[in-house]
Amino acid sequence: MRIISGTSRGRRLATPTGHALRPTSDRVKESIFNILGEELEGKVVLDLFAGTGNLGIEALSRGAGKVLFVEKGREALRIVQRNLHQCGFKGQCEIIPKEVNRAIGILERRGETFDLIFMDPPYEKGFIQRTLAKLNLCRIYHGGSVLVIEHSRRESLPKKMEGWDLIRQKKMGDTMVSFFQAVEGIKEVRRDE
Repeated sequence: MRIISGTSRGRRLATPTGHALRPTSDRVKESIFNILGEELEGKVVLDLFAGTGNLGIEALSRGAGKVLFVEKGREALRIVQRNLHQCGFKGQCEIIPKEVNRAIGILERRGETFDLIFMDPPYEKGFIQRTLAKLNLCRIYHGGSVLVIEHSRRESLPKKMEGWDLIRQKKMGDTMVSFFQAVEGIKEVRRDE
């Protein structure tokens, strides 16, 4: 795993030794950021189920103003901290070592809102629906916020979910990446095979 673009381009990231984590591949990550485009400058980003911190760190490298990483696994937390330190981004981020739904509640109480939310939960375990339900209870996003969900292509998502509209999907092998936008900013759906 490496940083693809931006100020830390080419830097290698620490990865887990076992199979407990499934980091986003460079190919999938590059597709995600190509679709997002150059619109990261100064954005506030939330990286749910952060794992190694791969997506959030790429966002920081590309100019995001601040990234909050949510991860509860001990090994993953150590890897995120190591990767942030290695890339020099410790001052632009916060790590919340909690279960995702608890962290969302904490962020709402703090009055936080995010321009971009990454969600990369373990595949086919029901985390997406539970997390979306919590996001709809705790509005930590605004009109125009983008939600990027990496999931198994066997785990289909509806085109319209409460609070979000599907704007694009991309399949890459067994992985599907779905892009949603908060309801106030609807765009036409585009699917890439």
